[in-house]
Amino acid sequence: MGRKVVVLFFCSVGWISATTSLKVEAGDDLAAAFAQSRKIHHEKPLEIVEIVLGAGVQRLTAPLVLGPEDSKTKLTAAVGTSPVISGGRKIIGFHLRSDGCWETKVAGPAFEQMWVNGRLAIRSREPDSGFFHMATISEEKLESKARQTVTLGGDALRWLRDLKPDALARVQILAYHKWDNTRRFIEKIDAQSFSTLGEPMKPWNRWDAKTGIVFENLEAGMDEPGEWFLSPDGVLIYRPRPGEDPTSAEVTAPLLEKLLIIRGTPAAKVRNIAIRGISFQHAGWTCPVAGFEPSQAAAPIEAVIQVDHAEKLTFIDCEIAHTSIHGIWFRDGCHDNRFSACYLHDLGAGGVKIGSMHEGRKTGGNTVENCIVRDGGKTFPCAVGIWIGHSGDNIVEHNEISHFPYSGASIGWRWGYAASEAKRNRIDFNHIHHIGNGLLSDMGGIYTLGPSEGTVVRNNRIHDIVSYDYGGWGLYNDEGSTGILMENNLVYRTTTGGYHQHYGKENIIRNNIFAYARDQQLQFSRPEDHLSFTFSNNIVLWEKGRLWSGGAHGKGQFESDTNLYWRIDGGEIDCFGENFDEWKKSGHDLHSIVTDPSFVDPAAGDFRFKDPTNSAKIGFIPFDTAAAGVRGDPAWRKLASETPPDWHTR
Repeated sequence: MGRKVVVLFFCSVGWISATTSLKVEAGDDLAAAFAQSRKIHHEKPLEIVEIVLGAGVQRLTAPLVLGPEDSKTKLTAAVGTSPVISGGRKIIGFHLRSDGCWETKVAGPAFEQMWVNGRLAIRSREPDSGFFHMATISEEKLESKARQTVTLGGDALRWLRDLKPDALARVQILAYHKWDNTRRFIEKIDAQSFSTLGEPMKPWNRWDAKTGIVFENLEAGMDEPGEWFLSPDGVLIYRPRPGEDPTSAEVTAPLLEKLLIIRGTPAAKVRNIAIRGISFQHAGWTCPVAGFEPSQAAAPIEAVIQVDHAEKLTFIDCEIAHTSIHGIWFRDGCHDNRFSACYLHDLGAGGVKIGSMHEGRKTGGNTVENCIVRDGGKTFPCAVGIWIGHSGDNIVEHNEISHFPYSGASIGWRWGYAASEAKRNRIDFNHIHHIGNGLLSDMGGIYTLGPSEGTVVRNNRIHDIVSYDYGGWGLYNDEGSTGILMENNLVYRTTTGGYHQHYGKENIIRNNIFAYARDQQLQFSRPEDHLSFTFSNNIVLWEKGRLWSGGAHGKGQFESDTNLYWRIDGGEIDCFGENFDEWKKSGHDLHSIVTDPSFVDPAAGDFRFKDPTNSAKIGFIPFDTAAAGVRGDPAWRKLASETPPDWHTR
């Protein structure tokens, strides 16, 4: 580890600071470099310390923990290198078995995730894709827990019947119910059912006949290439994918759950840490004995990079990959932090979280820009790409968010109309696509929750939102969403509608393009005694089915006017069961028109106008639909559009 001092000054002010550079090579002690940095800061409080990582992998045995004393520290990659900070360990010593599988003996703690040549291997599971379906569910309330007893359709229980008690006790179940997931262990099994212990089912999201279930960690299920199984005595078996070689494959298992913890206090913030060009990889998660009880967006789960009480941090050109939890969480007391041009992929949960599930934690004014956030929900399918809880004044712009089983971006954390801190957030120019994958329900490309006065959702391109059952929407104002402006968004190819308001107040939906939803184009579910929303200057293009639908049946107070509607097949325009003439008699869409908007090739996703004459009649202002998504290097933009290797449509 070397050291170099560079003195800086500003001519009209005088000496302002100096920079000390500490060079760290692969195999050096990174924690020791930070200890040396703190010593320099103690001796020279105005000094800036830059820790420069050379090429290779820095393997951690404990998370890096930075505090206020690390303020004004830089952690950067040496020029021309892409250093990795890893929480993983190499697995070696495989031999080839006669059945084509690889086998080795592993010492040390057990693990529940593994990567082979940088690709997530699949912990042995059944079924291999999709899920089994619950047939019947009963619940018995106990003193401090509840017992759920489940029968399954078909002969799914065959995977469990012959297991010995100790093997059965290690099988995890992963349940998919509406927008949530539950992880549990099995208590007992009989010829027709199995039972599990945990918290009582939530009355608003009970397991039912639409609930899917997956069994994980059963040796007999290791029947597909890419699957693995670790026995209690440390024997690891892997069924290789085509082209993999046990003598040259790089196999990694996680040792750590978190890699970097930045922790200040309300009285002593961490400030001005800059991290550039570093890849954070290989972080695991082990299911506790009690399992994981359902929580929307996997909100309680922490992150590989966990940040509290920090200001003016910058993460630029970084990578977070091969995780089992969220990527980064600016949780409590985080202000004016910037997360830019970062690549987050192969994520166990979501990508970026801002704010808390709890009020009063004083986080806001952070920026997430020009990032690729994709291929998540591997451990917690209910997680979202970018999540904002009780936090305001944040900017989320020019990101690519894709390939999550649940929502793309989620804003707000209040059910109903009580005060919320999620004000004035700006969600602009994001490209959000391939969300849902037919695994969960009740999702949105962009989802809002609770009062969010001053929040703007603008210039986003959202498409291919595919829910399992109900609720695959593009823009989704859920319970109590209030004071939100949604404009200049392009939304197409969704399951249940381009736009949905469950219930809310005084939202404005204007100058958007909605196209090619499957079930209906627009949805409104709950009428209330106030102005729920205004829907104007929008273009809606579709092929079949209703224009408007939902439990509101056209009642309630909302305004819809000066829109352009075009049903390609020439069928009736149905608004809550009324034809268009009847609908207009109720006072809606009196100045709306039914005509072809004249797009170039909307079926292929080209929504430029061949002729803007008709759209101009409703005052529609054209916007550049190609401007959404990441900017800069063409290779960066191309990477964002690639399909992850293990993404399959059900």
